[in-house]
Amino acid sequence: MQKITNDVLTVEILEKGAELQSVKNADGKEFLWNGDPAYWVGRAPVLFPICGGLKEDKYTLNGSEYTLSKHGFAKLVDYDVEDKKEDSVTFLLKSNEETKKQFPFNFELRITYSLKDNSLITAYAVKNLDADKMYFSIGSHEAFMIPEGTQNYHIQFDKEVTLNSYILDGNLLEDNYITVLEKGDKFPLKDEYFAVDALVFKNVDFDKAALVCNDGSRKVTVEFPGCDYFLLWKKPEANYLCLEPWAGVQDIIGSDYDITKKEGIIALDGNGIYEKVHTITFE
Repeated sequence: MQKITNDVLTVEILEKGAELQSVKNADGKEFLWNGDPAYWVGRAPVLFPICGGLKEDKYTLNGSEYTLSKHGFAKLVDYDVEDKKEDSVTFLLKSNEETKKQFPFNFELRITYSLKDNSLITAYAVKNLDADKMYFSIGSHEAFMIPEGTQNYHIQFDKEVTLNSYILDGNLLEDNYITVLEKGDKFPLKDEYFAVDALVFKNVDFDKAALVCNDGSRKVTVEFPGCDYFLLWKKPEANYLCLEPWAGVQDIIGSDYDITKKEGIIALDGNGIYEKVHTITFE
């Protein structure tokens, strides 16, 4: 376990999956879900090299077929600690023979967590070590505590938005949606929204969303510039909510398996570096 701290926050991160385990403020208030196995053992898995599920858990590339489970393997493996300071830590995952069985690319994935005042900054850097293009997605899946229950929270936006939630069929997306918010800046939460699975928003025109307790006692703001997809997810009756900015999305039902044509896929040039940052502010 790695710990980073400043005058406001103390954050713990596990080497396995480079996954956040705890975010507490100076008063000891915990903001991150505790991984209660009665509901969901995850807390904040990193999604790479895909976000969501693939049709039949497989894809094709250059005539070969590969199997890759939902959300990819980055959440399941141990990372090296490349750099450590009091208020920041960098984890490194390198491709190896096991990863290449699922994802036939040479890569390095760096995840840096750093603190600034009451914000946690997460920076992803994906480096393609091959000469040819590498195809991947990356996303975040942090689960935040909502001890007062779902109905006592809302999502606050800093402008008017329309939320069209695309319908999930198992791990795959249909090509139709339900509008859950029409031109508003406040989205009241209900457990019934999550009876099937997640709310999936595509091609979002906002890059900030706040999870707010209606009584003002708790607020978590997630800023995610450059992410085209945003999800909300929880297990019904569980007291957490995931705010998930994704650079990528699930397969559609009609997928032809070709990863080079997959919606939302990132095609990183040979020897290129892809960087993405999101910031979580705790109040």
